[in-house]
Amino acid sequence: MSERILVVAPSWVGDAILSEPLIARLAERFAGAAIDVLAPPWCAPVYTRMRGVRHVIDNPFGHGRFDLRGRRALARSLRAETGERSYDRAYVLPNSWKSALIPWLAGVPTRVGYRGEGRWGLLTDARTLDRKGVPRLVDRFVALADEKRAPASQRSPAPVLIADERNRRSAAAAMDLDLEKPVAILCPGAEFGPAKRWPSEHFATLAQHFLRDGLQVWLIGSPRDRPEASAVIAAAGSAGSSIRDLAGRTDLGTAIDLLAGASVVVSNDSGLMHAAAAVGAPVVALFGSSSPEYTPPLSPRATIARIEISCSPCFQRECPLGHFRCMRELEPVTVYHLARVGDGRAAQPE
Repeated sequence: MSERILVVAPSWVGDAILSEPLIARLAERFAGAAIDVLAPPWCAPVYTRMRGVRHVIDNPFGHGRFDLRGRRALARSLRAETGERSYDRAYVLPNSWKSALIPWLAGVPTRVGYRGEGRWGLLTDARTLDRKGVPRLVDRFVALADEKRAPASQRSPAPVLIADERNRRSAAAAMDLDLEKPVAILCPGAEFGPAKRWPSEHFATLAQHFLRDGLQVWLIGSPRDRPEASAVIAAAGSAGSSIRDLAGRTDLGTAIDLLAGASVVVSNDSGLMHAAAAVGAPVVALFGSSSPEYTPPLSPRATIARIEISCSPCFQRECPLGHFRCMRELEPVTVYHLARVGDGRAAQPE
C-alpha cells in the first residue's frame, strides 16, 4: 500500500511556496504516495497550485490560538480521512510545539521536524538544524525529506507553481484588465512589517518610468496592503490615474495567476515575491531588513536589489536605528535599470 504523508504547512505564504521542493522530493522518494497538506486558509491557494498535492486540509488555528479541544477534533478527522490507518508520515515545517501536536494526537507513527520549542516526544524524528551550514529555508525543508543522516543539499530545485490560466482570464474580464499589453506589476506590501517595505514614493517614481515606456502598471497585494497601494498612487501625482490598484481586489490564487503573465514584477521580500518567482515571471526583489541568503527568490529570472549597509539585515519589523537607509537609499533608477535588464520586454532604453 502506498505511503500516506501529511505535511504541516508554515503560516507565512512565502515559506509555504518554499516548501514546494520538499513536496516534490517526497513524491520522488515515495513513488505513488498520497501527499496531503494541513495549511492555514490563507496559504491554501499556494498548495492548490502545486504538483503532487492530493488534498489541502484546512488548519483553522491561527497564531497564538491553542484550543486543545479543536485540535483533538481535527486529529480525529485526520484519522477518519485515512480510514482505520493513520498517515504513515508527517513532516512538521513550523518550529512551534503546537504545530507538532496534531500529528501526535492523530497517531501518525513517523513525525519529522526540527528540534525547537519543547517538541520532545511530539516528534519521532527530531532533527538538529545546522543554521550556518544550511542557511536557506528551502534547503532546510528539503532536508527533512531525506534520511536523518543524509547530508543536507544546498542545491534544492526552485519552487514551481502552476498558474490557473482560466482563472486568470476570468478575473481579468471581471476587473477589465488588458492581458494583451505588457504589464509591470508592483507589490508594495510586506506582511512582516514596515522595515521590509520600499518607500511608497520610490514605487511611484518607478511606476512613472514604466508608464513612460508604454507598460501598464498594476499594484497587487492583500487587503492589508491597501494603505501602501494608495500611498503609491498618491505619490505618483497625475500619473496615479494610470495605475491600476488591485490591492485587496483579488484572492491569493488570482494574484498568483495574474503574476504569471507579468512582463516584470517588482516586489518587497514577501509571499508575492516568491509567488512571482515560482510562476516564472521576471522579478526584481527588494531587500533591506531581510536577507537574500535566507529566503531568496529562487528563479533564474529573479534579480536582487539591495544596497550594502552595515546594519542590514537586521530582521526587525521596524528600523531599530530610525534612518531606514537600507530601503530609502535604494534608488528607483537603480531598480528600474535592473528591471529593464532582467527582461527585454519590460522596458526599452530611454
